[in-house]
Amino acid sequence: MKNLWNKYGWIPATILGSTVFAVGFAVFLQPQDLNAGGISGLAQIIVELLGFGSVGTLSILINLPLFILGGMKIGRRFFTGSLLGMTLSSVMIDFFYSLWGGLNLDPLVSVLYGGVLCGLGLGVVFVCGTSTGGSDILVRLLKLRYRNVPIGQISMCFDAAVVLLTGLVFHDITKALYTGIAVFVTSQVIDAVVYRFDYSKVALIISREHEEIARQIGLKLDRGATFLHGEGSYSHTPTKVVLAAVKKQQVAELKELVTRVDPNAFIIVQEAHQVLGDGFSKYTKDSL
Repeated sequence: MKNLWNKYGWIPATILGSTVFAVGFAVFLQPQDLNAGGISGLAQIIVELLGFGSVGTLSILINLPLFILGGMKIGRRFFTGSLLGMTLSSVMIDFFYSLWGGLNLDPLVSVLYGGVLCGLGLGVVFVCGTSTGGSDILVRLLKLRYRNVPIGQISMCFDAAVVLLTGLVFHDITKALYTGIAVFVTSQVIDAVVYRFDYSKVALIISREHEEIARQIGLKLDRGATFLHGEGSYSHTPTKVVLAAVKKQQVAELKELVTRVDPNAFIIVQEAHQVLGDGFSKYTKDSL
């Protein structure tokens, strides 16, 4: 089952993420003439300028040249998954808008719920290694170039131009401001989905019983430990600091284990982002 999920799990994940994104855009943002940036937001602006057409259909047309670029640069799976995501999200935008596009909601409520749903949907799609097309393809390509920049921040910078165009085309600065909020919320939720669930914990333990603590960490938690050479600032006494990376659910057991060996141990537990190695995540060139 695990092998099947690793091989084909991106298909239901892409379908789910694309549907959630479409609901957020079509039900909460589009009826208020707002958007979350990207190609869907650009399509909405062009539809307003032309006076006819639909956001979903125009999104597909704009996406075609971008798909050629994305397929050549990132690979077959990304191309196939993004084609599925783009087609499904575009069709579902028009579908959900025809069903619930007439809802009269408070603009701030629309911005918050629409931004959260769009960010959640895009985050799920990004995590499974695909996209919903359009600016998502460009964002992924830029991420390959700028590895140290969070993907949500890249997306937010790209969408800033769409925010300005929204205000100009709809002749309403308030819509631009609301759209800016939606873009910001979307980018933050994307980063939360892509990165926050991959957090582990790193513990620094200062104790005279460092040997026994490291041994117990290996036996009880099945985690490795590393000795760092330290020195007391007052006494200048050499000491060893135990460094260990553990899963979040192991923190309580780790603290109990350490205090049982040495009740006077000094423990520092902090967040660790994207721990790579045995027992944790593995790095690939497509990692976000």
